[in-house]
Amino acid sequence: MEASNPDPDMARQARSGASARGSCLCGAVGFAAELPSKWVAHCHCSRCRRAHGAPFVTWAGFRTEAVTVEDPRSQLRWHVADEGGMRGFCGHCGSPMLFKSERWPGELHIARALFLEPLDRAPQAHVFYETHVDWAPVDDALPKKSSIP
Repeated sequence: MEASNPDPDMARQARSGASARGSCLCGAVGFAAELPSKWVAHCHCSRCRRAHGAPFVTWAGFRTEAVTVEDPRSQLRWHVADEGGMRGFCGHCGSPMLFKSERWPGELHIARALFLEPLDRAPQAHVFYETHVDWAPVDDALPKKSSIP
């Protein structure tokens, strides 16, 4: 996914080797992600919708090695889907947090809403849009794509 025109303050933060931190709802599982991110997008696939109980999920993609997960109480759990892919969630509060798949090797996707600090870019597109729900209208001008590159 191509980078959007980032906000100048966001771009400066990314160049400085900064990271963005976040956590699950209860704080048992935290993370730090080194900027820059690879992309940020709204995913409309049925699996994301069902896992998050929402019409779409906004993900931020990072190189796997750029993310440090902080899990001192060993609460991070992984659901392995029969169709492929793994979803990480907090075993204490249930917050859906992470996604990884062989389809995107070397990437870890983090739910954007969990970040406590700004990222280096705003969402760039709607992906898997062909499966969107009709009861949550999308009125922005972002591109609507069939998948993440």
